[in-house]
This record gives sequence, structure tokens and C-alpha cells, in this order.
Amino acid sequence: MRWIIFIVIYILVDIYAFQALRTVSKNSLIYGLYVVSSIAVLALFIYALSSGESRTNPKLMYIFGFFLAFFIPKLFLTIFMFGEDVVRLFVGIFSKIGGGNESFYMPSRRKFVSTLALGIAAIPFSSLLYGMFKGKYNYKVLKYALEFDDLPEAFDGFTLTQISDIHSGSFDNKNKVEYAVNLINEQKSDIILFTGDLVNNLASEMDDWKAIFGTLTAKDGVYSVLGNHDYGDYVRWNTEDDKSVNLAKLKGIQREMGWDLLLNENRTLERKGEAIKLIGVENWGEGGFKKAGDLDKACEEVTTEDFKILLSHDPSHWKAQVKEDDRNFQLTLSGHTHGMQFGIEIPGWFKWSPVKYRYENWAGIYEELGRYINVNRGFGYLGYPGRVGIWPEITVIKLKKRVNSA
Repeated sequence: MRWIIFIVIYILVDIYAFQALRTVSKNSLIYGLYVVSSIAVLALFIYALSSGESRTNPKLMYIFGFFLAFFIPKLFLTIFMFGEDVVRLFVGIFSKIGGGNESFYMPSRRKFVSTLALGIAAIPFSSLLYGMFKGKYNYKVLKYALEFDDLPEAFDGFTLTQISDIHSGSFDNKNKVEYAVNLINEQKSDIILFTGDLVNNLASEMDDWKAIFGTLTAKDGVYSVLGNHDYGDYVRWNTEDDKSVNLAKLKGIQREMGWDLLLNENRTLERKGEAIKLIGVENWGEGGFKKAGDLDKACEEVTTEDFKILLSHDPSHWKAQVKEDDRNFQLTLSGHTHGMQFGIEIPGWFKWSPVKYRYENWAGIYEELGRYINVNRGFGYLGYPGRVGIWPEITVIKLKKRVNSA
């Protein structure tokens, strides 16, 4: 039944979008290409969805990407053409009643609206294609400086690089990934922190990539936590033992790469007799996501007075449990949202993505109650095999001791 409803909606949108093309062009070859491409895209999309791996299999992800690239512009065309038809209907009614001028129906107007609609529809079409072939590897280094009253003097100027949501099973270009890993190392931060989702589902996805990510290095080490995809929850395993073996392998890969995986644990970083606490929780997320994170366990032997950096994959954890916690978590690092891999950003001026209606904290630095969270936009991609406007991110944060002017 769900396929019938979906196909009916798809066909209705297609028919309306076709009206714009038919108004602008009388070329039967173009008509044929339109029909063939529409049928092909629909058939491939249904095939991808039926496989159950459309969000995590790289080849099937491209089918999903092409579906979006063709269908979303048609939605724009449908809105324009349907709007034009509604306006024509009402104007026609009033013209009949009042005996007014019917020049509103001139074909030239219809052609103008169709041409305008096609021009606007070309923007999401070209953007989505660009995102698939260029945008997903358009890595950006975003730098912040955060000041704290209670930062130990010895850590004034301490820098950390955060990456998140690698999703290695999606990659298809080794050179681009290697470039990005080198870019991380070039920041020469004191520490590198990874905030979860190393793979889409399977530990084996890292087989071709662990040598590259194993080159990440920082003076005070590389630390990581698990994200919701790392547990293998989105796979139909033959047995629970198979699932456990997969997770154990993923943990082992991180050890092989020299990463210190924090499983509801903490570490102490020391400098000149002073210390800060690095705390890592397993995934904890609202909205049906796994809640394996145990903040109390992770904070054993951590005091309220300690300066703390918390790694927690899902930013909903910060909102639900962390930001108002009496233990005072000065800085939390998260990922998970990917910024939906689609949006509009003008640095320092404007930031929007549809994901903001799902997550209050979805990209960048947020501050409440004197406590900060950075939500990394992600290193990789999932589902749609690209990025438009929300680029893959490497975050560099410098910690500063606030100087009181009094």
C-alpha cells in the first residue's frame, strides 16, 4: 500500500512538472528523455529502498542522491505550476462574473511562468549534483577560541581538534580522505578528539581506511567515543554473538590506530602540576536512539572543581542531562546531526538547515549557563552521498584563560 501511495504522489508531481517543460519546448525527443528518466529514477529508487541498505551502501546511496536531484526540482516546478493554475482559476471565475479582460490567460504569461520555474528548479538540481561529486569532500577547518574563568593556567592556549561522524563505509575517494587526514594533522593541535560514528554499520568498513586514520597524531593523543551507528544496531544479524563480535572488532580497530576509546570513562591530562579531565560517554540520544551513555560512571573520581571536556556523540544529551548538571561540564563536544548535509551558511551572519527543527543544537558553538557545546557538522556523509552548503568539518578550538579586567 505504501508503494502505491508513493508512486501516485510521484506521478502527480511528475505530471505537473512536465507541464512547465511542455510549455517551454515542443521537442518530442526532450519529452521522451523526460519520461524515460522519470521511470528509471523511480524504479531504481524503489529497488534501493527494497534492499534495506539505501542509507549505508555507497552504490545505493548514489541512487538516492540522483532521486533527490531529480525529484526536488520537480517539486519546485509543481509548486509554481499549481500556483499558476490556482491563480488562473480564481481570476477566471472573477472574469466570468464581472465580464473583465481575459488577457490574463495569454500563452506568453504561461510560458514566462514556466521558464521562471525551470530556472529556479535548476538551482537545487545543480546544487545536489555538485554536492555529490564535489561538496562531500569540500573540507573546512573552523577555528574558535573559548574563554573560561576556571581553566587551569597551564592549559591557557591548549588546542584541540575535533572530528566526528566519519562514516567510513560511505567513502569512495581515498585521495580526498587522505588529504583531509593530513589537514587534521597540519593543525598541530595538542589533542585530537573523535566524537563517534566511525562506520555506517560494520567494522569491516574500516579495512580500507584504518591505515590512513591511523596516521592521526597529536602530542597528548587521539581519543574517541562511540556513536549510534558504531553498535551495529541497523543490521539484521544472524545472532547476537555476531553483533557483539562486530562491536569488539570495531573497538579493536581503534586501539590498532592508536586511539584511546572512552567507554563511559575519563582520563586526566596534566601540565605543570595542573590537570583537566577528559570524559567520554557511550552514545546517549533522544528520539529512539541508543542510551548506553552513563554520565555518572564516566565521572568516577571527577570533582565539581575539575575543568572538564565531555565527549558525547548526540547533542540531545547536552540538552537533556549535561548543560544543567551541577558537576559543571565546561565544554561538550558532539556530532551526530551532520547539519543534515544540506543548508545555507553565511559565516557570522546566517545559518539554516531543516535539521534545526529536529535538534536545538545542530551545528557550531552554543553557550548556555556559562557552558559550551560544539556540534561538529561531520567528516563524512550518510544517506544522500553529498553535501550542499553544510560542508565537512574539522574543528579547532583553543582554550583560553579569561583575564579579569577588574
